[in-house]
Amino acid sequence: MFQQPDHVLFGAAYYHEYQPSPRLETDMRQMREAGFTVIRVGESVWSTWEPEDGVFDLEWLAPVLDGAHENGISVVLGTPTYAAPMWLVRQVPEINVERTSGQRMGWGARQEINFAHPAFLFHAERVIRRIIARYADHPAVIGFQVDNEPGNEVFANDQVFQKFVDHLRRSYGSVEELNRAWGLTYWSHRLSDWADLWRPDANVQPQYTLAWRRFQAQLTTDFIGWQAEVVREYAREDQFVTTCISYDRPTLDEEKVARSLDVTAGNPYYRMQDSFAMPNRDQDAQFWTTTGVWSLITHADRMYGTKQAPFLVTETNAQAIGFPWMNEPAFDGQWRQAAWALISRGAAMIEYWHWHTLHAGAETYWGGILPHSQEPGRVYRELAQIGEELRRAGASVTGLEPDADVALLFDNPSKWSLAEYPAFAKADGSPDRRSFQTVYEAFSRGVVDAGLQANAVHIAQLREQSPAKFAQRRPVLVAAAFTIASDEDLVWLREYAEAGGHLVLGVRTGYEDEEARARLERKPGLLDEAAGVWYDEYSNLRGPVALEPGDGAEDVSFSLTAGASGTRWADGVQVTDKATQVLAQYAHPHFGRWPAVTTREAGDGRITYVGTVPDQGLAAALMEWAVRVGDGGDGEGRGDGEGCGDRAAWRPATGSQTVFSARNGAGERVRFLHNWSWEPSSFALPAAVTDAVSGEEFAAGSELELGAWDVRVVVERE
Repeated sequence: MFQQPDHVLFGAAYYHEYQPSPRLETDMRQMREAGFTVIRVGESVWSTWEPEDGVFDLEWLAPVLDGAHENGISVVLGTPTYAAPMWLVRQVPEINVERTSGQRMGWGARQEINFAHPAFLFHAERVIRRIIARYADHPAVIGFQVDNEPGNEVFANDQVFQKFVDHLRRSYGSVEELNRAWGLTYWSHRLSDWADLWRPDANVQPQYTLAWRRFQAQLTTDFIGWQAEVVREYAREDQFVTTCISYDRPTLDEEKVARSLDVTAGNPYYRMQDSFAMPNRDQDAQFWTTTGVWSLITHADRMYGTKQAPFLVTETNAQAIGFPWMNEPAFDGQWRQAAWALISRGAAMIEYWHWHTLHAGAETYWGGILPHSQEPGRVYRELAQIGEELRRAGASVTGLEPDADVALLFDNPSKWSLAEYPAFAKADGSPDRRSFQTVYEAFSRGVVDAGLQANAVHIAQLREQSPAKFAQRRPVLVAAAFTIASDEDLVWLREYAEAGGHLVLGVRTGYEDEEARARLERKPGLLDEAAGVWYDEYSNLRGPVALEPGDGAEDVSFSLTAGASGTRWADGVQVTDKATQVLAQYAHPHFGRWPAVTTREAGDGRITYVGTVPDQGLAAALMEWAVRVGDGGDGEGRGDGEGCGDRAAWRPATGSQTVFSARNGAGERVRFLHNWSWEPSSFALPAAVTDAVSGEEFAAGSELELGAWDVRVVVERE
C-alpha cells in the first residue's frame, strides 16, 4: 500500500549501470545534497538481470540500494518487462508485435513485445520473481513499478486475434447476436460462423473497431494486473505497487489499469521556456509533450482523477525532452513552477528523468539532471532549491486533495472511437485523431483561463455514486464529446442536473450507444427534452465563426467575451420551448439560424448545451458563468465542504498569474500562487497566511511579491 511520508518524495530515475565510469559514492552524495529522498531503478535492463536464458545476475543492484539506504534515499524498484533481452527475441521471435497481420514491427526500440503471448509471460514471470524475491526485503525499497508506460502498441498477431474471437464468442454468445449488435448486414458482412470474422487490418466497421480497441486495452489492463499480483506475493505491507503511465497510449484505459494498483503514477512531459508564458493565446497542437500552463494542469488533473487520489510523478522534465532537435531546458525558476504546480494538483512525488545524461543509446540527448560531463550545473542547482523547499514545507504539502470548481468527464471509449473516425479535421484537411481531446481540452483550458480548477472524472467513477450526491460534491460537470454512452449513463447525467447540478454538454455527447451505433433518438440522445434543444444537422467549420450574445444571455447574466468564436463544428441546434435561453449565436448568414450555446433549468439544476468547440474566450466565459450560477452567484464554493473557499477573493490578480488550492492531510487549505512571466507581479492576500517554505507570516491585505517565473506556497491561517 502507498503510505505518504511526512514530505513530498523528490528524486530521479537512476541508472548507475548505464554509466561509462563508476561513481556511485559521488552520485549518492550529490543526490543527498540536492535533497533527494527517492530514486527509481532497475526497470530497463532485463538483459543485465538475465544475460542468458535462465542465467541470472541479481547482485549488481545491491550496492545501489545499499548506498541509497545509507544516504537516506528510498527506492522504487521496477520490473524490466517492457524491453526484452535479445536472447529471448532469438529464441521466441513470435513474441514480436505485428502491427498488421503477418508483418512484424522488428526490434531495436522498446515495447515491441506481444505481452499476451504465453512464452513471453513465462519468461517475464521468472525474471520478476527472481528480482522481487531478492530485493523485497531491502530496507531502502518502498515500492515497485511494474513494467513501464504500458499500452504503446496495438497487437495484430494471430494469437491475439484468436483470443479476440474467443472474447467475442463469450461476450455475444452467437454470431447471430454479433451480427445484430454490430449491424453486419451492412456491406454483406454478416457472419455464418466465428471463423468468418475478418482480420482488423483493413476494417472500416466502427463497431468492430471499438470492440478491437477495448480488447487491446483489456490486454494491457490484464497484463499490469497480473504483474501486480505476482509482485504482491513478495511485497511487504508497507510497500506499494504501481506502474508509470504515459497518458493517451493507444491501448491504455488508465482508470481500469489503476484499479489493480496502490497508487497512480504518471509521466508528464511539457514544453517550457516561452511555452509557459501567460497570458497565452497560442493554439499549439498537443502531443506527448504538452504545451501551455493549462495543459500541464490538465495532465496533472487527469493523473489525480485516475484514482481520485494523490499520485506519483515518476518521470518529468530535467533538461531537454525527447529527440536531439527538441532542446528547451527551462528558464530559471520554471522547474520550481512546474514542480509546485504538479504538487498543487495532488502529486505526492516529483521524480525527474533522469540523473545522468546518457552517453549512448536512443536517448543520448534526452537531458538528465547532470550533463554529459557529469558535473553539476544550472539544472542541478535549480532542482536542489526545490529539494530544500520541499524539506522545509514538509507535511504541510502532503496528502493534498485539490480543490475543484468543475468536473470534466474523460472517456476512453469515446476517445478511441473518435480517433478511428474523427469528427474534426486539421487545418490541412487531414483527420484530427485527437478529436475527443480537442473538445475536452477546449473546456479544460477554459477552466484554467477563467482562474478556476478542475477535477477529471471517468464514467465508471460516476456510476459508483448517486447523481444527487455528486451534484453536491461537484456542482458543475462538463460532458463533452461523450459519444460512446449507454442509456444508463445518459440517464445518470440527466438525473445529475435534475438533482441540482449544472450539466454542460458538448458536441457529440449522446450521439452513439456503447456499440458505437448512431442513436435512433433525437440528439443529444435521452437529454434533448431536459436540455430543451435537439439537432439533426451538423457541419464542420473551416475556420472560426464569430459569435454574438443571444436573446437570453442577459436574463441569466452571461457575458460573452469580445471576439469569442465557435470553432471546428456547429450543431444545427433547435430550441424546443420558451424555457430554453440562447446565450450565444453565430454572427453568420447561414449558421446564424442556429444558436451556438443554450441553457435551460432542469429540475433543481440546469443543462447548458454548447453546440460548437469553444475558443479560449468562449470556453473561459462559459466556465466562469457556469460556476457562478452553480454557486448561486456568491463566489463561494459549495458541496460538503469541498469548495475552494472564498474563490472570488483568490482569483489571479494579473493575466500572468494562476492560483491553485488544495486541502492538506491536516485539513488546512494550501494556496499555490504562480507568476508565469518575466515581469514581476504582486498578489493582495485575502486572508492571513503562513509561507509553507520560509515560515514567514503575512496578514490579510498584505502584498505577496512574485518575481519572474516565481511561485509562492502559503497555508491559510484560521
